[in-house]
Formats: sequence, C-alpha cells, structure tokens
Amino acid sequence: MPIRSTLSRLALALLVLAGSSQVQAAGKCERLIATGNPDQAPYLWRDPQNPQQLIGAGADLLKALGSELGVTVELLYGGKAAAAEADALNGRVDLLVGSYLTPERLEQFDFVHPAYLDVPVQVWTQRDRAPLFTRYADLASHRGLAVDAGNFPVALARQADEQFKARRTGKAVEALQQLQQGRVDYLLLEGQAGRALVEREGLGGELLPLEPVLASEPLYLAISHNSACNDPWLRGQLARKMTEFRSAGLPQALLHRNMERWKNQARRPATP
Repeated sequence: MPIRSTLSRLALALLVLAGSSQVQAAGKCERLIATGNPDQAPYLWRDPQNPQQLIGAGADLLKALGSELGVTVELLYGGKAAAAEADALNGRVDLLVGSYLTPERLEQFDFVHPAYLDVPVQVWTQRDRAPLFTRYADLASHRGLAVDAGNFPVALARQADEQFKARRTGKAVEALQQLQQGRVDYLLLEGQAGRALVEREGLGGELLPLEPVLASEPLYLAISHNSACNDPWLRGQLARKMTEFRSAGLPQALLHRNMERWKNQARRPATP
C-alpha cells in the first residue's frame, strides 16, 4: 500500500478518535444545575412570576454560557445565600453563581476566571451633606446603615461593623427614606442596586453616592469540587467562553439590561 495512502488513513483515524474524544468530554454532563444568592439584584434575584427561578445578569450570562457549550443549565432558587452555598458544597448543585473568592472557598470550589463583573459598594448621602464626608474615617462619627451587609465581601462587612459602627438592615427602600428624612447620615449600599432604587423612588435629586467607591469585589462563577460534572473540559470551556464574553462586554450589557428590568418591576415581594 502506498505510504501516502497509509498516512491519509492514519490521519483520518486520528481525526475520528479526536472527534469522539471531544464528544465524550463534552457529553459527560448534558445538564448542569446552578443556584446563587437570591438577594443580589440586579445580579441575581427571584422571579416574582416564578419564585423557584432566579433571574438577573448572572442568570442571563449562565444561559449564554450553556448555549455556547451545548449544555442545558437550570438555575434554581435554593434558599438564602448560606443555603445556596451549602447545596453547592455538598454537590446537590454544580454551579454557584455570583460568588466572592476567599481562601476558604478555594478549598471547596474551582473559580472560573476571569470574574464576570465587579460589585461596587458606595457611601450614599444627602447632596447637601456630602461635603461633611472628606475621609471615610469620618463615617465612624456619623449615623449610618449598611444595607444588606450580609451580602458584602467579608472584609467590608467586618469594617462596616467594627470601624464605621454602621447598623445593618435588609430593608433598602426604608433605609433610603430614613436617609432622605435625615434620620441617618449615610448608607452603605451596593452601587448598581443603589442607583436603580434611587431612580425608582424618585430620589435622584436628593441623594448621591460618594466617590471613590468604598470597595469593589469581583463576582465569580464557581464549580463545586463535589459536582459530578466538574472536569477539565468543563472548567476549560467555561474559562474560554467567559474570557470571550468579557472581551465583548457582554456581562456589562446584561447588567444594564437587568438594572432596568429590576427597577421597573412591581414592588411586591416574591411569593413565598
């Protein structure tokens, strides 16, 4: 048999093997289950029309990733942030959407790099009182509320408690009203959610966020070490697609779209 014919057959066989290997790698898990912190709007929150589903910028990004990878991704409400993380830790779900990277979590999750968005926390105050805050150290001598501080990065939540002495609250609209009425001097509030809330409540002329931001923390997609679907193919493909999406500006576009979506939703809480 001619050498050229033999080489052609060998090359064809290698291509077939490579193709079947890729299909096998991609087909290990055709369905992924994800969950995340449901109190992180506009990044992630419960759908008022279907409270067992999570929606938001993170949800839309996950949908785009699944479509690109040819994998079905189901994003479900699994309880508050701690419960959602516990489900991912024990492998009941595969992916945790919207996680902060910490040394402890590195022992339990593989984080998909790059991060898909940065979460800024800002100091909000009345416009005419803004000159009072020339340094962040000044916050300790004023009355403040940390809105949803349980969702802050750990270091910032500790700083709010110990250094700024800010009280915690989970009632964002009520906190904005207290700030408007002068019952508190400032709020610590996530920047994107703060803008949407202030616009929705018609308080843009009275309240403003101080610059620079107090803190900004990257938000990651994390794969549980106990997920049966956690393999090199999935990790590599997620990282590749996330890099492409970041370069194209997709996460930021999804964030802006979901800010408007959340801002314009009815104010009634999700059905229990």
